[in-house]
Amino acid sequence: MSQPVALLFSHGHAEGIERAIEVCRAAAGRHGWDLVTGEERDERQPELCVVLGGDGTVLRALRAMSGTGTPVFGINFGRVGFLAGVESGQIELGLDRAFAGDTEVIDLPGLEARTDTADAIALNDVSFARRPRAGVAELSYRIAGEEVGHVRCDGLVAATSTGSTGYNLANNGPILAWGVEGYVVSYIAPHTLTARALVVAPGDVLHVVNHRGRDSVDVAADGIQIGELDPGAEAEVSFRHDLARLAQLPGSNFYHRIREKFGHLAV
Repeated sequence: MSQPVALLFSHGHAEGIERAIEVCRAAAGRHGWDLVTGEERDERQPELCVVLGGDGTVLRALRAMSGTGTPVFGINFGRVGFLAGVESGQIELGLDRAFAGDTEVIDLPGLEARTDTADAIALNDVSFARRPRAGVAELSYRIAGEEVGHVRCDGLVAATSTGSTGYNLANNGPILAWGVEGYVVSYIAPHTLTARALVVAPGDVLHVVNHRGRDSVDVAADGIQIGELDPGAEAEVSFRHDLARLAQLPGSNFYHRIREKFGHLAV
């Protein structure tokens, strides 16, 4: 029988990565896996994707593995590491359990963004943001055909439950626990006292319109710019079920992770 294949993603500039890659190769060998990097990858479909890096690197791997069914297991070499299965100090323990199949897999939803010039998927969020030195944006959004908001602002964020602890959290939006169906829409720095974040049902489609007369706004998926929304143009964002798979150690608790990574919600 052929060896199972694991694909390695790594953040090349993080401290300790070179040593961590050696540890990964040793652990894969102990458990009878063939560990390959992107440059070494062949036609074989990986059964596991191992990530050495922070949340950005994990998101890059999740997008790369979307639609394949391959679970992604992250080891945190970044700052927050909310998506990681273990911290860097637990690398050998984490890898031994991952290569032994001792993980739980979470199916992650995503968002699909469509503009006149771009079509992209996001695991965390889709954002619309005014450009530096441009005027204040004026954005409206519709849900299921009904206009819900229309304000002057710095932008707008649509976030999944996975991404609700990222840009959405920094934007004072609500945290959605993993497993919650739907997504959240929030304005960035709205010029009004009444703008509130809204949790949207998964079947309802979001439409965002740029009402500025001359300034475009940047459109990004998971923090990576994918295009722009020109004056008068409209973008569509829709919910996608089970876009990618995240591997975690058994018993991993979302609420414990919230407390450990971001502190108590109230003191």
